[in-house]
Amino acid sequence: MTLATEINDNGNGNGNGGSPEKLLAPVLTAFWDQPESWTLETYRRHEGYEGLRKALAMAPDDLIAYVKDSGLRGRGGAGFPTGMKWQFIPQGDGKPHYLVVNADESEPGTCKDIPLLFANPHSLIEGIVIACYAIRSSHAFIYLRGEVVPVLRRLHEAVREAYEAGYLGTNILGSGLDLELTVHAGAGAYICGEETALLDSLEGRRGQPRLRPPFPAVAGLYACPTVVNNVESIASVPAILNRGKDWFKSMGSEKSPGFTLYSLSGHVAGPGQYEAPLGITLRQLLDMSGGMRPGHRLKFWTPGGSSTPMFTDDHLDVPLDYEGVGAAGSMLGTKALQCFDETTCVVRAVTRWTEFYAHESCGKCTPCREGTYWLVQLLRDIEAGKGQMSDLDKLNDIADNINGKSFCALGDGAASPIFSSLKYFREEYEQHITGKGCPFDPARSTVWADDKNAHQGVNA
Repeated sequence: MTLATEINDNGNGNGNGGSPEKLLAPVLTAFWDQPESWTLETYRRHEGYEGLRKALAMAPDDLIAYVKDSGLRGRGGAGFPTGMKWQFIPQGDGKPHYLVVNADESEPGTCKDIPLLFANPHSLIEGIVIACYAIRSSHAFIYLRGEVVPVLRRLHEAVREAYEAGYLGTNILGSGLDLELTVHAGAGAYICGEETALLDSLEGRRGQPRLRPPFPAVAGLYACPTVVNNVESIASVPAILNRGKDWFKSMGSEKSPGFTLYSLSGHVAGPGQYEAPLGITLRQLLDMSGGMRPGHRLKFWTPGGSSTPMFTDDHLDVPLDYEGVGAAGSMLGTKALQCFDETTCVVRAVTRWTEFYAHESCGKCTPCREGTYWLVQLLRDIEAGKGQMSDLDKLNDIADNINGKSFCALGDGAASPIFSSLKYFREEYEQHITGKGCPFDPARSTVWADDKNAHQGVNA
């Protein structure tokens, strides 16, 4: 489900005042619910490719400065300023420059880029042409997760339409810009969401992270200067060019301006993609989506997918921007808001996440390869009631030996739910050990009282 309503009457969607519905800011999702939203005809009806015309009237360096001035930050997890990333590409080096769009969306709980490509692929294509003009690139790639075949077909059709209409190919809109766009389907590996592993996979090698430096901006795809951006980051650029950087900065917060897609999932009444200004809170999103499922209350949630430290119901009013979430002890990440109610066993949830990371580890570095394996063994024993109290310190120690000591962020992501769950729910781990099993197992007598009064509302 996608909600598309208007932002506050004053044009500022920072979450202060107004009805909950007016806190949303439909831009990328503005016409997802229209018939054939994915076609070039529909996109043009909604000012499609107008941002490109304005961009081509600017000098490439001025365009980079404009995007940098807008404050657009990468929507793939780290939040690095998009314009600054473009600025890192050396000019006059005599080498080809490449733009690679990371559409290998595979973080548990994240579901924003794939729906965006399915419903509005031309926003990405227009953004790609603008970005390639800025960084002086004549060849761009979209690395798409291979399992999503319907999206792959729709993306291929959108690229065909763009070539036919003259938005791709030679002398685009008479500007002298030539651009070839290649859509590449990956083979389905979580590790390829890491930008250097993605580049290795794109080159035909096994997807494994590279040691840096050199960074992709200097030696990326085919050892040439390369920009790797997330789908949503690039798709947000056309609206900034078309409506202006001041319009974009009027939403969100000072250091995290603009609109973004929040993926709301789990034990909620209305899961879906909610496009809102950065800085909105989970409480506001739940108010708009109908709250938790009837008769239940929020227990814990992730602000940016399973690789970000979890929060509890005490964090309902944390501003969902990069600074607010960071100050509260987690990361905004991909804005995948997975919400779990009081019937969920934290140990079981963390075990399943850790099993995922152990399975998806590429095995290149020892801390991640060995550490995730042993985390799984310990967690399975604790969940089954076979653990010991000393295992809790051992879990923490192994996670500490993974965190910050791996080639890429997969190791950090695997350690995050361990640290945060032990911080907020250590007692639940202990109950699995002392009770010789999971207290949430229906076959056992639960240790939790069924207090129906405490289950009403989001944060009763």
